[in-house]
Amino acid sequence: MAGTQALRVLQSAGVAHTVHEIPSEPGDLGYARAAALALGVEEARVFKTLVALVDDEAVVAVVPSSGQLSLKAIAEAAGGKRAEMAPPALAERLTGCVVGGISPLGQKKPLRTFVDESAILFETVFVSAGRRGLDVSLAPDDLVAITGGEYADLAVER
Repeated sequence: MAGTQALRVLQSAGVAHTVHEIPSEPGDLGYARAAALALGVEEARVFKTLVALVDDEAVVAVVPSSGQLSLKAIAEAAGGKRAEMAPPALAERLTGCVVGGISPLGQKKPLRTFVDESAILFETVFVSAGRRGLDVSLAPDDLVAITGGEYADLAVER
Protein backbone atom coordinates (compact mmCIF):
# COMPACT_ATOMS: atom_id res chain seq x y z
CA MET A 1 0.00 0.00 0.00
CA ALA A 2 1.00 3.60 -0.61
CA GLY A 3 2.94 5.77 1.80
CA THR A 4 0.46 8.60 2.49
CA GLN A 5 -3.16 8.67 3.53
CA ALA A 6 -4.02 10.48 0.27
CA LEU A 7 -2.53 7.68 -1.81
CA ARG A 8 -4.17 4.99 0.33
CA VAL A 9 -7.56 6.65 -0.28
CA LEU A 10 -6.97 6.67 -4.05
CA GLN A 11 -5.82 3.05 -4.08
CA SER A 12 -8.69 1.75 -1.97
CA ALA A 13 -11.21 3.62 -4.15
CA GLY A 14 -9.62 2.21 -7.30
CA VAL A 15 -9.08 5.69 -8.78
CA ALA A 16 -6.59 5.88 -11.65
CA HIS A 17 -3.66 8.08 -10.65
CA THR A 18 0.08 8.54 -11.10
CA VAL A 19 2.50 9.46 -8.32
CA HIS A 20 5.25 12.01 -9.04
CA GLU A 21 8.34 12.84 -6.97
CA ILE A 22 9.07 16.58 -7.04
CA PRO A 23 11.50 18.89 -5.23
CA SER A 24 10.54 19.23 -1.57
CA GLU A 25 12.32 22.57 -1.15
CA PRO A 26 10.81 25.07 -3.60
CA GLY A 27 12.97 28.08 -2.82
CA ASP A 28 11.22 31.33 -3.65
CA LEU A 29 8.85 29.74 -6.18
CA GLY A 30 6.34 28.16 -3.79
CA TYR A 31 5.53 24.46 -3.77
CA ALA A 32 2.98 24.34 -6.60
CA ARG A 33 5.00 26.52 -8.97
CA ALA A 34 8.16 24.51 -8.27
CA ALA A 35 6.19 21.32 -8.92
CA ALA A 36 4.99 22.62 -12.30
CA LEU A 37 8.57 23.37 -13.31
CA ALA A 38 9.83 19.96 -12.13
CA LEU A 39 6.96 18.12 -13.83
CA GLY A 40 7.36 20.06 -17.08
CA VAL A 41 3.70 21.08 -17.20
CA GLU A 42 1.96 24.43 -17.24
CA GLU A 43 1.32 26.01 -13.86
CA ALA A 44 -2.44 26.08 -14.49
CA ARG A 45 -2.44 22.26 -14.35
CA VAL A 46 -0.78 22.03 -10.91
CA PHE A 47 -3.21 22.83 -8.12
CA LYS A 48 -2.49 23.98 -4.59
CA THR A 49 -4.64 23.00 -1.64
CA LEU A 50 -5.56 25.81 0.72
CA VAL A 51 -7.60 25.81 3.91
CA ALA A 52 -9.85 28.80 4.45
CA LEU A 53 -12.27 29.77 7.19
CA VAL A 54 -15.69 30.74 5.88
CA ASP A 55 -17.76 32.21 8.70
CA ASP A 56 -15.50 30.15 11.02
CA GLU A 57 -16.07 26.86 9.12
CA ALA A 58 -12.87 25.34 7.73
CA VAL A 59 -13.14 24.49 4.03
CA VAL A 60 -10.67 23.37 1.39
CA ALA A 61 -10.03 25.33 -1.80
CA VAL A 62 -8.10 23.66 -4.61
CA VAL A 63 -6.83 26.30 -7.03
CA PRO A 64 -4.30 26.41 -9.88
CA SER A 65 -0.78 27.46 -8.93
CA SER A 66 -0.96 30.04 -11.72
CA GLY A 67 -3.57 31.98 -9.76
CA GLN A 68 -4.59 32.77 -6.24
CA LEU A 69 -7.68 32.09 -4.18
CA SER A 70 -10.37 34.77 -4.16
CA LEU A 71 -11.63 34.92 -0.58
CA LYS A 72 -14.86 36.45 -1.82
CA ALA A 73 -15.35 33.53 -4.23
CA ILE A 74 -14.71 30.81 -1.62
CA ALA A 75 -17.10 32.53 0.79
CA GLU A 76 -19.76 32.61 -1.90
CA ALA A 77 -19.14 29.00 -2.96
CA ALA A 78 -19.46 27.83 0.65
CA GLY A 79 -22.61 29.87 1.22
CA GLY A 80 -20.98 32.23 3.67
CA LYS A 81 -20.46 35.94 4.05
CA ARG A 82 -16.79 36.23 4.98
CA ALA A 83 -13.62 34.21 4.39
CA GLU A 84 -10.03 34.33 5.55
CA MET A 85 -7.10 31.99 5.22
CA ALA A 86 -6.76 29.49 8.07
CA PRO A 87 -3.63 29.90 10.17
CA PRO A 88 -1.01 27.33 9.07
CA ALA A 89 -1.09 25.49 12.42
CA LEU A 90 -4.86 25.04 12.18
CA ALA A 91 -4.64 23.88 8.55
CA GLU A 92 -2.03 21.30 9.55
CA ARG A 93 -4.05 20.09 12.53
CA LEU A 94 -7.25 19.69 10.50
CA THR A 95 -5.68 17.98 7.50
CA GLY A 96 -2.93 15.96 9.14
CA CYS A 97 -0.45 17.33 6.56
CA VAL A 98 2.24 20.00 6.78
CA VAL A 99 1.92 23.24 4.84
CA GLY A 100 3.43 22.69 1.41
CA GLY A 101 2.17 19.12 1.45
CA ILE A 102 -1.53 19.56 2.25
CA SER A 103 -3.60 17.29 0.04
CA PRO A 104 -7.32 17.54 -0.69
CA LEU A 105 -7.36 13.73 -0.34
CA GLY A 106 -7.34 11.62 2.81
CA GLN A 107 -7.49 14.45 5.28
CA LYS A 108 -7.60 13.77 9.01
CA LYS A 109 -10.89 15.64 9.30
CA PRO A 110 -12.94 15.65 6.09
CA LEU A 111 -13.62 19.25 5.11
CA ARG A 112 -15.99 20.61 2.50
CA THR A 113 -13.93 20.87 -0.66
CA PHE A 114 -14.19 23.23 -3.61
CA VAL A 115 -12.13 22.74 -6.77
CA ASP A 116 -11.56 25.63 -9.16
CA GLU A 117 -13.61 25.01 -12.29
CA SER A 118 -10.54 25.53 -14.51
CA ALA A 119 -9.58 21.94 -13.61
CA ILE A 120 -12.09 20.66 -16.16
CA LEU A 121 -9.91 22.06 -18.95
CA PHE A 122 -7.37 19.27 -18.35
CA GLU A 123 -7.48 15.50 -18.73
CA THR A 124 -5.52 15.24 -15.47
CA VAL A 125 -4.47 17.71 -12.77
CA PHE A 126 -1.73 17.52 -10.17
CA VAL A 127 -2.32 17.91 -6.43
CA SER A 128 -0.23 17.18 -3.37
CA ALA A 129 -0.17 13.52 -2.41
CA GLY A 130 -0.01 14.38 1.29
CA ARG A 131 3.62 15.27 1.87
CA ARG A 132 6.16 17.71 0.54
CA GLY A 133 7.93 16.36 -2.52
CA LEU A 134 5.08 14.11 -3.65
CA ASP A 135 2.30 14.95 -6.09
CA VAL A 136 -0.38 12.83 -7.68
CA SER A 137 -2.08 13.33 -11.02
CA LEU A 138 -5.68 12.27 -11.55
CA ALA A 139 -8.77 13.21 -13.54
CA PRO A 140 -10.49 16.34 -12.17
CA ASP A 141 -13.86 14.59 -11.96
CA ASP A 142 -12.24 11.83 -9.88
CA LEU A 143 -10.77 14.47 -7.56
CA VAL A 144 -14.18 16.06 -7.07
CA ALA A 145 -15.89 12.69 -6.60
CA ILE A 146 -13.44 11.25 -4.09
CA THR A 147 -13.38 14.43 -1.98
CA GLY A 148 -17.16 14.85 -2.15
CA GLY A 149 -16.32 18.28 -3.49
CA GLU A 150 -17.79 20.59 -6.06
CA TYR A 151 -16.51 22.83 -8.80
CA ALA A 152 -16.58 26.59 -8.26
CA ASP A 153 -15.02 29.70 -9.79
CA LEU A 154 -12.38 30.33 -7.09
CA ALA A 155 -9.18 31.64 -8.60
CA VAL A 156 -8.05 35.03 -9.77
CA GLU A 157 -4.99 35.49 -11.95
CA ARG A 158 -1.79 36.64 -10.29
